[in-house]
Amino acid sequence: MKLTTRGHYSVKALLDLSLQPNYRPTSVRAIAMRQDLPAPYLEKLLIEMRRANLVSSVRGAQGGYQLARSPAEISLGEILAAVGETIVPLPHHIPNPVQAEDWVTLTIWRRLHQKLQEALYSITLADLYYDARSWQAAKGEETSFVI
Repeated sequence: MKLTTRGHYSVKALLDLSLQPNYRPTSVRAIAMRQDLPAPYLEKLLIEMRRANLVSSVRGAQGGYQLARSPAEISLGEILAAVGETIVPLPHHIPNPVQAEDWVTLTIWRRLHQKLQEALYSITLADLYYDARSWQAAKGEETSFVI
């Protein structure tokens, strides 16, 4: 599975929001600058994630976007689904009923797809945060956390 730009930017944005003290609102411009993302595109993704109740928006001078729940309650699967990322096992494949190996292959791919979906929904923003911090620490880097 390869994460598309939509998925990658969405995860980066939510990880950035998870770093805000007390999960305070942050402007799109601030997130875009810290994560080196195009602000107009990021705004569209955040709107999609707001519709999925992953983030909320706050109006005003100190407004912006903030997480709607704690990082431990937001899964990678939810983030990807919110921006239209899907993982489809062998799309448009119809097994040949005469060939048993075709059914076996399809069954294997369906099971792998199910396990991958379970994994995506079990990985949280908090998990990604700690994995990134551990990786940076192992490399001896400062934990500035631009991903």
